Formats: sequence, structure tokens, C-alpha cells
Amino acid sequence: MNFPSKLIENAVNEISKLPGIGKKTALRLALHLLKQKENFTEDLTAALTDLRKEVKYCQICHNISDTDICSICSSHRRDKSIICVVEDIPDVLAIENTAQYNGLYHVLGGVISPIQGIGPEDLKIEALIQRISETEGEKVTEVILALPATMEGDTTSFFITRKLKEFGIKVSTIARGIPIGGELEYTDEITLGRSILTRVNYSAD
Repeated sequence: MNFPSKLIENAVNEISKLPGIGKKTALRLALHLLKQKENFTEDLTAALTDLRKEVKYCQICHNISDTDICSICSSHRRDKSIICVVEDIPDVLAIENTAQYNGLYHVLGGVISPIQGIGPEDLKIEALIQRISETEGEKVTEVILALPATMEGDTTSFFITRKLKEFGIKVSTIARGIPIGGELEYTDEITLGRSILTRVNYSAD
């Protein structure tokens, strides 16, 4: 791709480093920014700079936060006896958007994947174990494993379950089944099989 300006080329090269953005999309974004008022670009730059420098990770659950302890962990309205273990930060946002969960979280920062060279020591698993063992006040009674339905996710769930066995607490996993509006003939066999195994009682009342 030939650029009329070295400045445009540099901007496109940097923008295209973002996930899901190719050179053509990056060029459109760069040209769009040029058409905006100068304060628009300055505000965007300032917001990105603040994001990189000021955003912290919660010292308890490792979720993103503006302070050392995130608003979820510090809230008196959350059920501190339940911890939901997730792979990464977007999973916390997704669950929070359902408004169906009122416990705490623990962000692992990934899942065990020998192929990618990610072992248990690279994740926040030991931090979870330590967190449960040092819980003061309201004791943790259940850990929900909300990890991906993949081989890596299952391996991570198995590893964590083994680690938690000594604490004698309930370990559960999120249900995996047919999505609302889904057709059985288009559902993969593993999901369909798990749906049958984890079936629930049906009532016409």
C-alpha cells in the first residue's frame, strides 16, 4: 500500500496493530481522525494515555479498576461467599451485563495451554488458592468455574478443582447447552451431549 504521507503511513501501521483491524480499515480510521476537529484527536489521545497509565488491576480479583481494590470486591452488596473464576476481563463484563450474578470474581488471565507455553504458574491460580485459604469473615462456600468450553478450559477447570479439594468447598461450573433460538440439527455433538447430561426438570405449572 502506497501512502502520500509518511505521517499517514506511521499512523496506519500503529492502528493496524489493534486486533481485527487491517491496513485498509486503519487507513479509513486515520483519514477520519484527520477530518475531525483538533480537540477530538487530543481528547482521544489523552483518554488512551490515561488508560495506559492510570488503570490498575484489582489486588484481590485482578479485574481492571481505577483503584487498588475494584468496586465489585469492595461492595458490601456482593455475596462474598461465592467466587466466579473466569479466563479474562471481558468475561467479567459479559456476566455482569446479565445482572444474574451477585458474587465476586477471580480473573485468571488465561487458561492452561501447553501448546502456547502457558502453564498453571503463568496464571492467577495460586492467587485464587491463597485468597480462599486466607479469607476472613465471610467464608467462601462455592467456586463457580466459568471457563471456555474447550480442551484448555476443561484442563484448567480440572486443575483448579484438584487444588480446591482440600478446602471442602462446593465447586460448580456454568451450564453448557443449546442457545435460545438454536436448532438441534445445527448444534455440535459435544454441546448437545452435555445438554442432555445436564438436563433439568421441566414443569408445566
